[in-house]
Amino acid sequence: QGEGGVRYPAEGYLRGVRELCQQHGALLIYDEVQCGMGRTGKLFAYEHSGVAPDIMSLAKSLGAGLPIGACLATDEVARAFQPGSHASTFGGNFLVCEAAKAFLRVLLEDGFLEKVRQTGAYLVERLRGLQKKYPWIREVRGEGLMVGVELEIPAKPLVDVALNEGLVINAAQEKILRLVPPLIVGNREVDEAVDLLDDVFAQAPGGAPA
Repeated sequence: QGEGGVRYPAEGYLRGVRELCQQHGALLIYDEVQCGMGRTGKLFAYEHSGVAPDIMSLAKSLGAGLPIGACLATDEVARAFQPGSHASTFGGNFLVCEAAKAFLRVLLEDGFLEKVRQTGAYLVERLRGLQKKYPWIREVRGEGLMVGVELEIPAKPLVDVALNEGLVINAAQEKILRLVPPLIVGNREVDEAVDLLDDVFAQAPGGAPA
């Protein structure tokens, strides 16, 4: 979940959901608008579990900043669609589709997703260093470059202070910060961002370091 606070399914959860879908003849549908397209260090986030969906939605990063959406389905499910049954007001935009193709070429280059995983692991490591310094940081969690920092104090005031310091983050929930940097960041940018966060956290009301 992205808006839910960067929460990842527990081990075996998606396998259980898949089994329930099979038992009841239901389709398994994933929304990967936020977590797909390399965000978690895999092309699609579901690959971490190995449980593939019947239908999956994509958007946002698919167009590398340009407006696009996509609905993917297995061959079996796709046979239920007839021409015109799945229409889109802005579908078929050639310029945006070319941008999506260009982004995919970069995303699938050798080593690109591995770099996302490595940089994401480094970001989590640096943030857990801050967790040792600020006892009101409850948890740091994430895969790739989709990271959540759960706090014991309100997150929104910290978002505002960070913006004034030149760092763009947001609050996914009342007490959860969400960090989703560009996939091309490296350790140097991570260090700069975490150092800024350290300054921001030091200004938190009642949030002095231990």
